[in-house]
Amino acid sequence: MPLPTPSSLPPWLKPFASFLLWWPRVNRETARVDLMAGLTGALVVLPQGVAFATIAGMPAEYGLYAGMVPAIIAALFGSSWHLVSGPTTAASIVLFSVLSPHAEPGSAQYVGLALTLTFMVGLIQIVMGLAKLGTLVNFISHSVVTGFTAGAAILIATNQVKHFTGQAVPRGASFSDTWAHVFTHVDEMEIAIAATGLFTLLLGIAVKRWLPKLPYMIVAMLGGALLGNALDIGFGVALPTVGALPASLPPLSAPSFDAGSIRAVASGVIAVTLLALTEAVSIARALAARSGQHVDGNQEFVGQGLSNIAGAFFSSYVATGSFNRSGVNFAAGAKTPLAAILAGAFLVVLVLLVAPWAKFLPNAAMAGILFLVAWGLIDFEEIGHTLKASRVESAILLATFAATLFLTLEEAIIIGVLLSLAIYLARTSRPQVRVRAPDPFHAMLKFTEASHAPEC
Repeated sequence: MPLPTPSSLPPWLKPFASFLLWWPRVNRETARVDLMAGLTGALVVLPQGVAFATIAGMPAEYGLYAGMVPAIIAALFGSSWHLVSGPTTAASIVLFSVLSPHAEPGSAQYVGLALTLTFMVGLIQIVMGLAKLGTLVNFISHSVVTGFTAGAAILIATNQVKHFTGQAVPRGASFSDTWAHVFTHVDEMEIAIAATGLFTLLLGIAVKRWLPKLPYMIVAMLGGALLGNALDIGFGVALPTVGALPASLPPLSAPSFDAGSIRAVASGVIAVTLLALTEAVSIARALAARSGQHVDGNQEFVGQGLSNIAGAFFSSYVATGSFNRSGVNFAAGAKTPLAAILAGAFLVVLVLLVAPWAKFLPNAAMAGILFLVAWGLIDFEEIGHTLKASRVESAILLATFAATLFLTLEEAIIIGVLLSLAIYLARTSRPQVRVRAPDPFHAMLKFTEASHAPEC
């Protein structure tokens, strides 16, 4: 029995049946290419998922769960052929900023708040998509995302420096306080921990530069784990490790809807939603420009919303479009969203096989990986271009960057978005009006500048 076409469905059902648009494109050839792209994507998310969960203050396995069900749902109900959803650096660090004042990171209470935040973000995303608000993303300057991401990258390195050096940095210390402690307590640095973190970092840089065909994060992670365990066996130096992850399917979960939980996450839900949608739609449109595809912003809102609502019931935290995995998916030749669906399915199999081995991964090696992630997030080329090209965009970028470092992350996002909207409104409220006059002496142009011709 053939599948129904979108035009044959009632209007209220069309936003929830977008897979009917791309499914007819799936054939033996596209499925073969999508299969390889999906396997590549699953390998990429394996180290990233653990790293991003660490940034978010979540148990490590939740970063892997966020790359499973949400990735499949977003691919089914979104509009992009190449966008891959899952945990991202920016969403993870904002989640940590919103929730850490209310609960101990990694605790059951913290996880419950993360699930509640994820559900609320998904609900708002769906409402915005159904209300046709997808065009709102067009009014948010790209400089906001660039400045926020650069600031978030520095905060990631700041939050991981205690694992990289072994120093006892006070929990909850600000950006400036953390670095002040690092430089004034150099004598507290653990040589074995710092050596493992530095070796992991340098190995990742070397592989990325001279052996680009190899997955540099996986190689660096394996190298750091080998060094850490060699120090343990050879010198009796036991380094703190990530710990074994549960080799299981994502367990069922449920967000908490009591007044206390909703009150705790309410302050950050709009900021997280705006960031997640801006990331997803911007990445989808960037890839669509290269593939010749038209992306429906409203449909992406719906797809992202459904993925987060589903994720809240399958032990996931906020997921959105990932630039790294989407770029890998596109470069691997993916033809349809089936590639992202297969990536989520392959990740389930990989987790069942390798999760118990995380007990051999030192925290210092994970910190080295996150330093690599942080460095890769700073788009130096785009920052340089913005600073040279436009004073207005430079002001937005620098204001968002500074707010990210010295204010809360949700405040930084709101400040960047409001600045962007204010400048857009100021520019469009004063349109350039040019006076034209008839030109009887020109065969092609019937009107010309009034300064060069008599007006009527």
